[in-house]
Amino acid sequence: MFQSPGPIALQIGPLTIRWYGVLMATAMAVGLWLAYREARRRGVDPEELLKASELALLGALVGARLYYVAFTWEYYSRFPLKIFAVWEGGLAIHGGILGGVLVGGGYAWWRSLPLARYLDIVAPSLALGQAIGRWGNFFNEEAFGTPTSLPWKLYISPPHRPLLYAQNEFFHPTFLYESLWDLLLFVLLVWVFRDRVERAPSCLFWIYVGLYSAGRLVVEGLRTDSLMLGSIRVAQLASGVGIVLAIIMVPVLLKRSRPT
Repeated sequence: MFQSPGPIALQIGPLTIRWYGVLMATAMAVGLWLAYREARRRGVDPEELLKASELALLGALVGARLYYVAFTWEYYSRFPLKIFAVWEGGLAIHGGILGGVLVGGGYAWWRSLPLARYLDIVAPSLALGQAIGRWGNFFNEEAFGTPTSLPWKLYISPPHRPLLYAQNEFFHPTFLYESLWDLLLFVLLVWVFRDRVERAPSCLFWIYVGLYSAGRLVVEGLRTDSLMLGSIRVAQLASGVGIVLAIIMVPVLLKRSRPT
């Protein structure tokens, strides 16, 4: 059984350090370090990559928050100052990927940097960063699934339970399912696919998009707090688009990279 010890990691007087922020900062630091090492391995200027990556992280944070706020506007229109309370949770990975690619990718394109190679370099960092960052949901008691009696069930305190399941105590730890999938994805990208598709720039990134989307499509079906567009779960819709794009892009890129 899992049970969150609470969202606060450390409190000294008025200073409050939350686990969500600690884990997000850790995910970013590990991702940047990993990307730096991978850039050096590939013979790419790591300093230029870091500049683009730092801008991408800023774009990702803004994009992830705006994406979440847009689909929960009914709440944030009543409490607009809460839009800035990112330490309470509420970051959507699909919005983060879009924001990161637009800002970091836009910078790389403007500077005539090797954008396709950059995407491949950061793909494993994205997977590992997500595996770490998902644990922030655990401490905040969010992003959990439907009730369950499985041995690895997650206890959710009454204030965080959906009204529909107010009498239930234990739920699927969907944060854990996605974290483990992201960790497996990181292993696959680095030790299975990386060398096999290195001749096709951006192919590794699209493999990441496709495999992450496949896992998210399944896990999202268990969640009780999905962002909705009518009767459609937004994350499942975005994941479906990601899978289709990966199915198209990966074969095309591999075919183009074949020697004539």
